[in-house]
Amino acid sequence: MACPTVEAVGMAVDRAAQRYVTATIVVAGLGTVWCLAYLTVGAGTEALAYLFVPAGGALAAGSVHHLRRHVALAPAAVRFWRAVLVALVLITIGYAWLAVDMLTHAAQARTRAMPVPAAACVALGFSVAIWAVARVPTVVAGGIEWWRVLLDRTIAFLGCAAALWYVALAPMLSADEPWSRQATALVGLAFVVAVGAATKVSHVAGGPVDRAAIRFIAASGGIPAGVVAVLAVRFGYAAGVPAQAIVMPLAPVLVTAGVLAQWRAGAGLRRDATRGGVLLPYLAIAAADVPLIAFAFGEPTQWSGRVVVIAAVVVTALVAVRQLIAFRENAQLLRNTRVQEERLQYEVNHDGLTGLANRALFRDRLAASLAATGQASVLLVDLDDFKTVNDLLGHGVGDGLLVAVAQVLRDEVGEKGLPVRVGGDEFAVLLSPGTDPDELAGQLLDALNRPISEHRLLVQASIGIATAGPGATVDSMLRDADVAMYTAKQRGKASFVRYVDGMGEPVLAHMKLGGDLRRALDNDELRVVYQPILRLDDHRLVGVEALVRWHHPTRGVVGPAEFIPAAERTGLIVPLGRFVLRETCRQTARWLSEFGPDALREAGSNVSARQLHDPDFVSNVTAALADSGLPCERLVLEVTESAVLRGQQVSRTLFELDRMGIRLALDDFGTGESSLSLLRAFPAAIVKLDKSFVDGIEIDDGQPAAADARQAVARAVSQLARALGLDTIAEGVESAEQAAVLRELGYRLGQGYHLARPMTAEGVSRLLARQQVAADSGDIVHGTPHPC
Repeated sequence: MACPTVEAVGMAVDRAAQRYVTATIVVAGLGTVWCLAYLTVGAGTEALAYLFVPAGGALAAGSVHHLRRHVALAPAAVRFWRAVLVALVLITIGYAWLAVDMLTHAAQARTRAMPVPAAACVALGFSVAIWAVARVPTVVAGGIEWWRVLLDRTIAFLGCAAALWYVALAPMLSADEPWSRQATALVGLAFVVAVGAATKVSHVAGGPVDRAAIRFIAASGGIPAGVVAVLAVRFGYAAGVPAQAIVMPLAPVLVTAGVLAQWRAGAGLRRDATRGGVLLPYLAIAAADVPLIAFAFGEPTQWSGRVVVIAAVVVTALVAVRQLIAFRENAQLLRNTRVQEERLQYEVNHDGLTGLANRALFRDRLAASLAATGQASVLLVDLDDFKTVNDLLGHGVGDGLLVAVAQVLRDEVGEKGLPVRVGGDEFAVLLSPGTDPDELAGQLLDALNRPISEHRLLVQASIGIATAGPGATVDSMLRDADVAMYTAKQRGKASFVRYVDGMGEPVLAHMKLGGDLRRALDNDELRVVYQPILRLDDHRLVGVEALVRWHHPTRGVVGPAEFIPAAERTGLIVPLGRFVLRETCRQTARWLSEFGPDALREAGSNVSARQLHDPDFVSNVTAALADSGLPCERLVLEVTESAVLRGQQVSRTLFELDRMGIRLALDDFGTGESSLSLLRAFPAAIVKLDKSFVDGIEIDDGQPAAADARQAVARAVSQLARALGLDTIAEGVESAEQAAVLRELGYRLGQGYHLARPMTAEGVSRLLARQQVAADSGDIVHGTPHPC
C-alpha cells in the first residue's frame, strides 16, 4: 500500500485547521448577526450575548487539541501549545460560567458583575497563557548579549504597556459607568498577553513555535481587549452586548488562525521567517512618548497620567542603559576590528611558516631605502640541496628546518638588517646602513655550519650579495643578488659571492639555453645515439645505452654536459627523457624485428631523479612499451645512486617498474655514499662500475700493492654483484689493457671508446648486420667496431 506524500499529509492537516478557523468565524458571524438583530428589533434577551465567547473558545481549544494529536512538534512547541490548551479550557469554562449566570439572571444582565469564581477561572487562564508565552525559546544568548535582549524586551513591554494603560485601561477605570473590577482586571491581563507575546515574537528568530502563530496569540488578546476598553469608555454598560457578541468572539478566530499557522509550519508547507523584529523597542518608546506630548499640549494630569510619566521615565532610563551597552559593544567591535586589521596587515607582510618578513614587505623596504638614500645592500640566501631533506625525511621535517633557519637569521642579523623569507628555501637580508655584507654573509655561513632544528640537521647555503649602484632599482638588485647566488652554487655551494658587472652574462646564457632547449623539443632538434655494450671476451654486441645529442641550428652539436643541467633546472628533463625513452623503445623493437630476438638482449635509457618524481612516469613507460611492442624485459632503466636516495615516492616507482619486469641498472656505482646498502634496498638487476674506478686499473708500475689498491674497488664490486646475482658492466673502457684486467677481475660486459663510440641507429644496424653475418658463417666477431 502506497504511503501518502508529505504534500498530501500537509494538505490534509491544512484543511482540518481551516475547518476550525471557519467554525470560529461562523460563531463570530452569528454573534454579529444576533447583535444587530437585538439592537434593531430587540430579538432575544441581552444574556444571549454571553454564549458566543464560550462557543468560540471551545472550538479554539478543539483546534489546539487536534494540532497536538496530528502534527509532530518539537518538545518546546508541545509544551507551549499544551499550556495554550489549558489556558483556553480555563477561559472557556470561566466565560461559560458567566453565560450560565447571565441566563439565570437575565433581568440584571446589563449591570450584573461577572461572578468572582468565573473571573478567577478566566484570570487563571490568562496567567497560564502569559506563562506559555514567557517559556517560548528565543535566540540563545550569553553575557552582554543576554542583558541587551532583556533590556530590549523590557523597554518594549513598558512602552507598549504605558500606551495601552493611557489609551484604554485607565480611561476604563475612570469612566462615568465603570465596569466591574473583574472585567477591568481581565482586560488588563489580556493586554499583558498581547504585549508579552508581541515582545516575545520580536526576538524569536525561528524556532519550534511559529512566529506567525505567536503573533496571532498576541492579537487574540490585544485586539479584543483594546476594542472592549474603547467601547466601555465610550458607551458604558451599553457596550456589554456588542463586546460579548461581536468583539470578544474574534479572540477564538485569531487563536485558530495561529493554530493554522503552526499547523502549516509543522507540516513543512511554509517557511518560518527568521528575521527578528528590530523596530519594536523604538515603536514602544514612541508609544510611551505619546501621552507626554498630550500633557505638553495641556491635557490635565491625573493619577493615571502620573503612571504614564513614571513609565516613560523608566523607559528613558532603560534606553540610556541600552545605549551605554551599545556604546560599549561598538567600542569593543572597533577594538576587535583594529586588532583584526593589524593581524591581517601582519599576515600580508610576513611569512606564515617562519614569521619572517615576506617578499612584499622586503620589496617595499628596499624601494623605500633606494628612494631615500639611493644606497642599499642585499643578501640572497638559498639553502643547498634542501629538496633532498623533503624527499628523504618528509615535508614536516623540511618545514621545521626552515623555521630553524629563520631563527638563525634572526639571531645573526639582529639589528644589522631585515631578515626575509622570499619563498620556498630562499631567504634574504636587507642590510642596515653601515653593515658589512661580506662579514654578515660569513657569519651566516658559520652559523649554518652547526646542526640546527630539533632533528639536528646540517644545512649549507649559497649566498649572493648585491649592492646598489647608480640607477639601481628593486628588480635590478634582486636580479644581481640572484645571479651572484647562482654563481656561488656553480662554484661549489656553501659560499658567498658578491655581484660584479658582467657576472650575469654566463647565467643569462644558461637561462637562454633553457629557452632554446624548449624550442629544440618542439622543433625536433634532438637526436638519440646509442653506445654499444659489448662482451669483453669476443666483443659481441649485447645491448646499447641511449644517449641524446642536440643539433643546434647555429651552434652545431651541443653536448649533454652543457644542456642536461639546464634541462634539470627548468624541468624540461621530463619531456626530454620521455622523448628518449619512446625513441629507444621504438628503435629497439625495430632492431629485434629486423635481426631477430637474439640480436640484441636489451637497450638502456638514463632516468633522472626529476623523472622518477613525475607521477606520470610509470604510465609513460608503459605507453612507450605498448606503442613500440617492445617486451618489458628488454628495457633497462639506468638510475644513479643519488636518484635512488630521493625518498619514498622514488622507491615506490622503482619497485613498481621492477614488478613490471623492467630491468633496473645502478649507474655510476661506487661514487655515492650508500653503495653497499643500496644493493640490498634497491631492486637492481645490473651494476655499472663507474669510469673513475676503471681509469688506471691497467697500470703496472712494478709495485703489486699499488696495483692491488687500484683494482680493489673493481674487484669488490664484481665479487659482491656475483654474490647477489647481479650483472656487472664496466664503464669507460678506453684500452685493450683495461679490458684485459677487467676480464681477469670477473667482468663480462663493458662499454667505452675502446669498445665502441656512441653511434647512430644506422650504425648499430650495420653492426648488428655484421654480427649476424659472422654468426651465420660461424666466425667470431673480433676487433673494434668503427663509429658512424
